[in-house]
Formats: sequence, C-alpha cells, structure tokens
Amino acid sequence: MSFVDFRLEPLIPLWIGTVVLIAFGKILPASMPARSLTDVATMLLPFLLVALSPIIGYRVALGCFPFNPLASQPSFRLCRLGSWRRVDPLTARANPAFGPHGFMASLLAGLLLNVPFRTAEFLAAVPAIGTSAPAWAQVIMNAMVLDVIVMNFFYIVCFVMALRAAPLFPRMLLFVWVADIMMQLSIAQAVASAPDLPSSIGPAVKDLLLGNIQKVLISATLWLPYLILSDRINITFRARIRA
Repeated sequence: MSFVDFRLEPLIPLWIGTVVLIAFGKILPASMPARSLTDVATMLLPFLLVALSPIIGYRVALGCFPFNPLASQPSFRLCRLGSWRRVDPLTARANPAFGPHGFMASLLAGLLLNVPFRTAEFLAAVPAIGTSAPAWAQVIMNAMVLDVIVMNFFYIVCFVMALRAAPLFPRMLLFVWVADIMMQLSIAQAVASAPDLPSSIGPAVKDLLLGNIQKVLISATLWLPYLILSDRINITFRARIRA
C-alpha cells in the first residue's frame, strides 16, 4: 500500500480503545480514587480528548486538503534559495520526483509517529487526577493535556497536507515547530506560577519541557535544509525545478 492510498480510519477504534484502556488503568489505582461516575468521567475526559484530537485533525485535514492536481501556489514565495524554474501543476505531477516517496517518506513517517510517541510520553508522565487534586496538580494536568491535544492535532494535519501535496505544507510545518516550542515555554510559565508547587515537581517538569524543545530543534535542524533545497520537495509543493 502506497502512502497516497494509506488510510488511518481502520486504526481509529484501536487507537481510542487503547488510550481509554490505559486511562482506566490510571484511574482505578489513583491516589485520590473516584467516588462516583461523575468523578470517573472527570478523570477520563482529558485522556479521551487526547485520543480524539489527532482523529479530529485527520478528518479536518482530509476535508480541507482534498487531492487537487491543479492546486494553486501561494502568491508570495518565502523560500528563495537556489535557482528554480516554475512549471505548471500537471507537469509537476508528471515529474518522477513528485510525491511522498524516497527520503520524503521518512519525514511523513516521523510526523505520523510523533502522535503515538507524544501520547505515550503523556500517558507515562501524567497521572489521573480529579477535582479534589491540589491546584498545582490541576495546572500541570491542564497544561500537559492542552499541549498534547493541540500538537497532536497539528502534526496529523501536517501529515495529511504532505500526503495530499498541499502547497502550504512546508509553511505549516514551520508554523507547527514554532508553535510546539511556544507551547513548551507557556507550560513552563504556567507551572512556575502554580500555587504551592512542591520543590521536587518543578525540576522534573523543566527537564521534560527542555527535552521536548530539544527534540523540536533537532527535527527542525535536520529537516529544514531538506525542505528548502530538496528537488522532491520543490517539485511536489512548489511546482518548480532547478533552472
């Protein structure tokens, strides 16, 4: 099965079921156990939102970026390095270098795998908490949940945009990298201002956030030159070839 024919729909029930099952595994032995169905629902909701965010992003992106062999290019070109010649969309699609193959497939795989890896890190690091948890714990939980929801949504949107050869994909990926770093800095600020934060929690959260920022910077350092100079990227997303 090629990347273009790849479908995530059959994996959706398995994905939701796995996340919910792990969530219940965290809720049952929680230090502040649920006393009612309302408590269970409150503790389960963040994990359910985490599970749903990439699915919503996937379906939104499919609707917003259908296969369009005549997709128009942005009126303003950000990437101007190198000497390139514009070609029409049909000529670009007929080029052997067009499409998500070769080294570009590794980029798409990384975008897709970022979702389960990021979710797994969240599930491993964040316990299930209820409304009776300390304020600082709720601040951390809310910040971490928002981070995973937002970034899983955007990374899966980037994946679909690349899959559909959407001309705005390189710009969208750059935006997502910047947004990811800004999210980590926002979490750090929120945690630092949390009331009665235990002294042992701050350094642990700091290490986690720094690790996330480092991963984004490494990804950007590795892939940005490729996004700018690759013949495949330029013919696929910018409809141009070397002059």
